Amino acid sequence: MFEYFPNNYTWSLAVMSALNRGAQISEIDEACRPLKEVAGIKALAGDPTQQRAWFESWMKVSERVQRLGEADEAAGHPLSAGRKYLRAGLYYLLAERMPSHKDPRRLDAYKRGIDIYKRGLICRKEPVEFVDVPFGKHKLPAIFSKAPVPGRAPCVVHFDGLDVTKEIIYAAVADEFRRRGISLLIVDHPGVGAALRLQGLASGPDTEKPAGASVDYLETRTDVDPKRVGIMALSLGGYYAPRAAAFEKRFACAVAWGAIYDYGKCVSDRIGGRGEPSVPGYAEHVNWVFGCGKIEDTLKVVNQMTLEGVADKITCPLLIVHGENDRQVPLWHAERTYEAAVNSPGRELKICRLADGGAEHCGADNGPLVVDYMTDWVAEKLGGNVKGI
Repeated sequence: MFEYFPNNYTWSLAVMSALNRGAQISEIDEACRPLKEVAGIKALAGDPTQQRAWFESWMKVSERVQRLGEADEAAGHPLSAGRKYLRAGLYYLLAERMPSHKDPRRLDAYKRGIDIYKRGLICRKEPVEFVDVPFGKHKLPAIFSKAPVPGRAPCVVHFDGLDVTKEIIYAAVADEFRRRGISLLIVDHPGVGAALRLQGLASGPDTEKPAGASVDYLETRTDVDPKRVGIMALSLGGYYAPRAAAFEKRFACAVAWGAIYDYGKCVSDRIGGRGEPSVPGYAEHVNWVFGCGKIEDTLKVVNQMTLEGVADKITCPLLIVHGENDRQVPLWHAERTYEAAVNSPGRELKICRLADGGAEHCGADNGPLVVDYMTDWVAEKLGGNVKGI
């Protein structure tokens, strides 16, 4: 993996996330060059000086790119404006990624990020709808990306992971699914995105509940074939998607974009200093995601998040994609998930090797390689068009 900050995996991972989602390298360099002197501070502890430096530098670039977009829009050039707004929105969300959730500036950056990203999608005339998925007394914000096919199209419910949002997912996969004739419902489910930040909805083990609510919503749409709905999720989604598919039988296929067989083990390892953290202040972050005040309570929740006794209940095709050099989640999680999913017809384990690329966590070193493989697989399972439409 290209590591802009060789001594800081967490920051380098964020840089690769930007590159894989349409960022410009000169704008990344503008944000990151001033940070080199503070990049060596241990990210796991969440050093406030380091977090503040990252936040302020990325916000500066976000605001500059947004201003350029506003100038284009004022000049009557919405397509050019939209391209800049999408980058600015991504940069705001990357700025928001690093500070403590207790920092009020983080929420402001998040709101600005999702607003300007939405503005970018509208200016670019992207075939999307901004929808809410009914979930009990709440509504889960989602982006519906419509496939350019007549009648009812196959659709994938896409969940996030521990620390990404629907906008970041959209930037990575929506176009490739559309090209294969597959719609997407990208959901900020409990524990992530707007569900966590704006509604205070925490995550938990029973992801089949928000997943089932997403299928309920899709069944109300006349442009979705309810018999051809899959589920996919990345990173912590390596638990979320298989768990949902095990108990929500309306899913016709499932994709674990990075495996997690035993999340309690992952969290225990991370707070014990083993493995690389995806975000700084990891313990505080997982407490926030799972709605707990202290790590001991969080561990009680995440220790329930295992695919043992669950994976064998998956009765639809399952794809597990994992990198052999994943420094966050060891490869055995993928192997164990595959071994346990004995009732999944045509289950597949795709190990992305260092020799080919996509070998880091969720393909961070080469996202398009992994996305190509997953979208082709889903198109074959759901009746999309692998040759393009």
